[in-house]
Amino acid sequence: MRLAVLASGTGSICKAIINADVEVAAVLVDRRCSAIDLAEADGIPVMLVERNNFGREFDRDQYSTEVVAALRAANIEVVAMAGFGTILGAPFFDAYEGRVLNTHPSLLPSFPGWHAVTDALRHGVRVTGCTVHIAT
Repeated sequence: MRLAVLASGTGSICKAIINADVEVAAVLVDRRCSAIDLAEADGIPVMLVERNNFGREFDRDQYSTEVVAALRAANIEVVAMAGFGTILGAPFFDAYEGRVLNTHPSLLPSFPGWHAVTDALRHGVRVTGCTVHIAT
């Protein structure tokens, strides 16, 4: 099964997946980031589908279609979102229905959103964890 990891930042989750007992066929990033170096160091092909627009006029469906095209060109069958900074739209989830794993740094539904760890610490929780789920 051909797995792609989608990443945006430091690549710590991406690296954990690369180090696991699973073959990563490609890493796709939406910006230049440390995940590129991590993947290349392991000989994993990197696809940069750069997001140049972070404003209100960002066309999420168009960008999602570009991501799907890149993944299909690499014959990707399953996707793991590992700290990917862009929320993808219906074209992506339709193309990979039931085959997208997402990681989140809290035990959902507690502490959703981008600042889950900070929110958990501010809330004073004594136990926390992470969630891996099928994204839709």
